[in-house]
Amino acid sequence: MDAKAPKFQVGDTVVVKVYGTVGKITAVRQLEGGYFYVVNDREGLLAEQSLARLEEYDGILYKKEEVNIELKFFIGDIVKVKGYGGVLFKIVGFRTEIWRYAEDAWEDVIYEMVSIPKGEWLEADEDELLLIADAGQADSFVSRYQFFYPMKSSPLYQLVTSDLKTQEKIDHLLDMYNDYALLLNLFGDEAYRAMLEAVKMQIQVLSAHGGPD
Repeated sequence: MDAKAPKFQVGDTVVVKVYGTVGKITAVRQLEGGYFYVVNDREGLLAEQSLARLEEYDGILYKKEEVNIELKFFIGDIVKVKGYGGVLFKIVGFRTEIWRYAEDAWEDVIYEMVSIPKGEWLEADEDELLLIADAGQADSFVSRYQFFYPMKSSPLYQLVTSDLKTQEKIDHLLDMYNDYALLLNLFGDEAYRAMLEAVKMQIQVLSAHGGPD
């Protein structure tokens, strides 16, 4: 004996009764003698009794809106913020704000961050941020560019007082110099120029007085 025909067909407008939301049937499946339905191409199957035709539904209808927001930055990223010079910030959280009006609509992502190394709190939207290092590179970046910390905890001080051979120190300093030259070229911040001068001076000292190792 043939099974009864499905109550709904692809393209029918229905109400998901448990949510009061409206959608369209996008697929029909026959399982174990009954019919199940896919609504709006969503994962999962809905039984016939969980659906109703829109014109037959007498419950409360709820409008549902899907909002897709593309994040440009993520927790742990190191960024610079417009108007804050060479200060670096680490993103520690974010929130979304959804704005709806009769003739306009938009979404904002507000990023929450703390300054490095002082930990001062700041909030800014994504248009004010410039990515310096993503979360995966953040720890390595901060360890290399801690010149804003007290001198004795800076990589420059630790390098020149280390047990490395003179040529090894110079090689590391040249790497630092190239990195800071790139940052100065990208951002034009005078703090990077000062770091270039400090590194260059140390290279000159080691070259002149380091002696053979």
